[in-house]
Amino acid sequence: MNLGFSFFFNSILLGIGLAMDAFSVSLANGLNEPGMKKGKMCAVAGVFAAFQAIMPLTGWVCVHTIVQYFRAFEQFIPWIAMILLGYIGGKMLYDGITGGDGEEEDCGVGFKALMLQGVATSIDALSVGFTIADYDFFSALLAALIIAAVTFFICMGGLVIGRTAGTRLAGKAGILGGTILIFIGIEIFVTNLF
Repeated sequence: MNLGFSFFFNSILLGIGLAMDAFSVSLANGLNEPGMKKGKMCAVAGVFAAFQAIMPLTGWVCVHTIVQYFRAFEQFIPWIAMILLGYIGGKMLYDGITGGDGEEEDCGVGFKALMLQGVATSIDALSVGFTIADYDFFSALLAALIIAAVTFFICMGGLVIGRTAGTRLAGKAGILGGTILIFIGIEIFVTNLF
């Protein structure tokens, strides 16, 4: 594989395309937790970046080993993303409407919710394994790392924007964040279905 300009440019474009769902979820997380500290913001963006790196590599491995099983699983990807984001968004929406108890785990950006969000926003990146199937392992790993770096910076931007808007929206941020997550889940489902 030639590691020229085209390789890096395509990897950056893949990263931008794959990071859009994670950006939107980061925006919702920032809205939901306007007091989020910088360390936690880096951790949240890092989780999304890690999932966006792991999923294409997993897809690459599947293509090179168990492709027939992966193709059967592919049809469930939109359903899984919609269910996970619908659940998290519904919980945020419910807590925003009822007032919730304000604990970290209940505000939509706790550890369990973040792991679900990471899977939900990156599961479609498994298909990128088909896109990079002709790469050798080093090139696939490098592409995954570029995708992760792009995702990290895009998600940090989403968190900053969401946090700023969340401070202004005060009590209604959870409602807006939950609604955004539900719509992202539906959008992933609809765009991958057709």
